[in-house]
Amino acid sequence: MGWFKRNKENIKTPTQAKKETPEGLWYKCSKCKTMMTAEEHKDNLWVCPTCEHHERINSTEYFSFLFDDGKYTELSPKLVSGDPLNFEDTKKYKDRINAARKKTGLKDAITTGYGKMNGNDVVIACMNFNFIGGSMGSVVGEKISRAIDHCIKYKKPFILISKSGGARMMEAALSLMQMAKTSAKLTLLADAKLPFISFLTDPTTGGVTASYAMLGDVNVSEPNALIGFAGPRIVKETIGRDLPKGFQTAEFVLEHGFLDFIVNRKEMKDKLAHIIKLYMN
Repeated sequence: MGWFKRNKENIKTPTQAKKETPEGLWYKCSKCKTMMTAEEHKDNLWVCPTCEHHERINSTEYFSFLFDDGKYTELSPKLVSGDPLNFEDTKKYKDRINAARKKTGLKDAITTGYGKMNGNDVVIACMNFNFIGGSMGSVVGEKISRAIDHCIKYKKPFILISKSGGARMMEAALSLMQMAKTSAKLTLLADAKLPFISFLTDPTTGGVTASYAMLGDVNVSEPNALIGFAGPRIVKETIGRDLPKGFQTAEFVLEHGFLDFIVNRKEMKDKLAHIIKLYMN
């Protein structure tokens, strides 16, 4: 094997000459640690092909595969949060909102729009967890209300994808008021005999669970999503005992009658479109 001998010993590459792998090219599953390219992960709708773990995604990603050809018209795109309470904790609320907008490129914790799903008209509202934990403030309640108004006016079904830590504490009672506001609007949607599909994703907790997320004509979830009011740790500390296995997972909630079914993200569009077709025909 003389032809394979190294001519120079101890070859070293200077630090400045080393090339780093560009960020964003690879994805490592947070559950089973399987490595894949980011493009493969996206093509699989951000679901791990090995363990079926559903990565958290936001409205941009959901809209890209739920609406036909990813085409939709956004509703109330310029609606933004004010600061009527002049709230300040470790940071001013205005500064926190501005930082979230800059980081995410979003206006608030929900995006609403209308378009076609398998050829059927539909209005979809989707919460954005990366915007202050998907917390429900005045803008979230108002955008849901306006989306429902659009449904009633143009006779369209409504899908709401929940992903939230609950009420936005920086808006105090104004945030809690959105629970009643959205619930009342959903009653008007029901009076108009239009379907509401509530799609719960990981996590759906707090005031969102206690209001519109559980009010669907059909309640659906992704696998293994955390669904509950208070988190498992708080419940355990409150009651002083261990919790059942799988407590507050989508499967546990389904078993106890709060969900109609669980669907893999890759089958989500066809399943929802089928439900809409049944209701609207």
